[in-house]
Amino acid sequence: MQKIEEKKLLRIVDANFNRAKEGLRVCEDICRFVIDSKSLTRNFKDVRHDLTEIISSLKFKTVIFARDIEGDIGKGSTVSEFKREKLFDVFVANSQRAKESVRVLEEFSKLLDIKLAQKLKSLRYKIYAYEKKVIEKL
Repeated sequence: MQKIEEKKLLRIVDANFNRAKEGLRVCEDICRFVIDSKSLTRNFKDVRHDLTEIISSLKFKTVIFARDIEGDIGKGSTVSEFKREKLFDVFVANSQRAKESVRVLEEFSKLLDIKLAQKLKSLRYKIYAYEKKVIEKL
């Protein structure tokens, strides 16, 4: 992989890693402070920590150094990002954010290491299962 391509790939990894962790943390906090579910809180926390472990195998410093906040053409927000009427909306938006981001990580990790892609796919399916359990409680 050429140097420029690698940096672009790592930018994608960095953005989606951050997005996934942020979404998972919101889901975790809803499970902890709203639903008061120790097991669901632990589930989301474990996924967040597993994701960190998977991405750290890519040499995390390298991923961070690929970050280009000033040059990011997509860092603006959409109107829908600010529309949340219920706690349910907050949860769904953030679980969706986490699932989509993990899927992006899964797809692009296929260019780096197929074993990482398989681990990310497993995490994504865990998020699907945990999301269903939370929605049933909300």
